[in-house]
Amino acid sequence: MIRVIFSFLYWMFTVVSSIILIPIACIIWCFNIIFDRKLAILHMFGSFWGSLYLWVNPLWKLKIYNRKNFKKGQVYIIVSNHQSLADIFVLYRLFFHYKWVVKAELFKVPILGWNLALNRYIKLARGNTGGILKMMKDCEKALKQGSSLLIFPEGTRSVDGNLKRFKEGAFKIALAAKVPILPIVISGTNKAIPDKRLLLGGNQKIKVKVLEAITYESFCDLNASELAKKVHAVMNKKINELA
Repeated sequence: MIRVIFSFLYWMFTVVSSIILIPIACIIWCFNIIFDRKLAILHMFGSFWGSLYLWVNPLWKLKIYNRKNFKKGQVYIIVSNHQSLADIFVLYRLFFHYKWVVKAELFKVPILGWNLALNRYIKLARGNTGGILKMMKDCEKALKQGSSLLIFPEGTRSVDGNLKRFKEGAFKIALAAKVPILPIVISGTNKAIPDKRLLLGGNQKIKVKVLEAITYESFCDLNASELAKKVHAVMNKKINELA
């Protein structure tokens, strides 16, 4: 019963705080759009917004390793494993500048979708050739403007925490843009917010580790499929060590 009450209060806080913060995001956008093509300030506000849901939860203990592996001024294709909704909060907590590559359906969700659109995050329409081509162009534009991209190469959540097979999209972009790949591994979020449930888990240690960047020169001779397998092997090993 205590978990049910705590979960209800947590999600109520999430809804109420989002209603309060979205107008502030709109105001920041109005000023940011003139002076900052990357919308970096707006994204940092989003990072604060997402971090709130870690800060207010006393049951989640977050440990971040090797944040220094993200070099300011360097553009990356950031790839992370995906275990639950809590991954979003965790990755915002890094306070890195990037553009999310997000399922198109999420842009239709009130408040969440508005924030995605304000930040010019990249819309991914699965199963739609035209949508995929537009996504690739939007990614190329964002990279040229100095924004890294953050992609979940598994394409969906892994309920049991085991790393699923990678889709090739992120790696095609890295090869085409000739930019390094920055892998990030997360452990513990699948128990913090179990898949498709609103009931939160109990005390949970969440760990996130920023791995060393994989330079373009080290994979320029590989195709997307080979590169996906290479990065998968690196991340799978680190996830097992992190758990």
